[in-house]
Amino acid sequence: MKKRALITGITGQDGSYLAEFLLEQGYDVIGMIRRSSTVNFERIAHIQDQITLVPGDLMDEVSLIALLREHRPSEVYNLAAQSFVQTSFSQPVFTGEVTGLGVTRILDAIRLTDPEIRFYQASSSEMFGKVVEVPQRETTPFYPRSPYGVAKVYGHWITVNYRESYNLFACSGMLFNHESPRRGLEFVTRKITHGVAQIKLGLAKELRLGNLDAQRDWGFARDYVKAQWLMLQQDVPDDYVIATGQTHSVRRFCEVAFGHVDLDYQDYVVLDERYMRPAEVDLLVGDPSKAKAKLGWEPETTFEQLVEMMVDADLALLKQQMR
Repeated sequence: MKKRALITGITGQDGSYLAEFLLEQGYDVIGMIRRSSTVNFERIAHIQDQITLVPGDLMDEVSLIALLREHRPSEVYNLAAQSFVQTSFSQPVFTGEVTGLGVTRILDAIRLTDPEIRFYQASSSEMFGKVVEVPQRETTPFYPRSPYGVAKVYGHWITVNYRESYNLFACSGMLFNHESPRRGLEFVTRKITHGVAQIKLGLAKELRLGNLDAQRDWGFARDYVKAQWLMLQQDVPDDYVIATGQTHSVRRFCEVAFGHVDLDYQDYVVLDERYMRPAEVDLLVGDPSKAKAKLGWEPETTFEQLVEMMVDADLALLKQQMR
């Protein structure tokens, strides 16, 4: 019998890569989408005829129960969230509703409908926030620095709670920053690579950025969705840090991105106060050794390969739009 997986947030970066990956593994893929006027199918357009899209909402538990009853997935990947840190400061309650309580609603729907379902929760390195130790591992205490990070901590602990209270197969992946050509333009990495492409093609003269000294552990999203799947194939549910174990500054990202098209970032990057966060996270770097030991997972794409791939994709995209 074919395995069937439900992905919330299927139109997002991770959702689109995970859907591709699961189709390659022979799954039936069900994607949950919110009924809104602005659903963007761009990232899944090339596989849309191979997946089943169904309406549902993390704010509405009844819709989740109905969806699980009708489609009977054996695995559920909860990737939906209000996932932009900056927005979480201006919409803290909404972020809490979706990114925090939304996890409870879907866990509860699983508990009531089919407790055999295996559940994956997308936790985040933002939960570590003002880090208490470097690198961060599964046992590192959380100290979130944004409403998004706080909501993710809630989602993480409620997953642990349902696993221990109701014996659900529920896992959390504490994924560190992972990027790709499908990353939204509001995220700093994509903002940089898109900006580089615009400048190279004469469409812009400068790139405005916030804190260049913030350091992150950046990997490739396609590598990371494989780890999500691996967690649900184990005998015992557990939580894992998924990261490269290497850290780079935003400045270094700029260096590589501009350098790839033979430009010097210092000639184009302008610091702008508007892009500074009210509370900054300084140094996030994960220790993926547990994932390597237990899941056999490690990243396959280097930092430089990732940045160059994103710049090339944005150059191609803009050239296409200019035709």
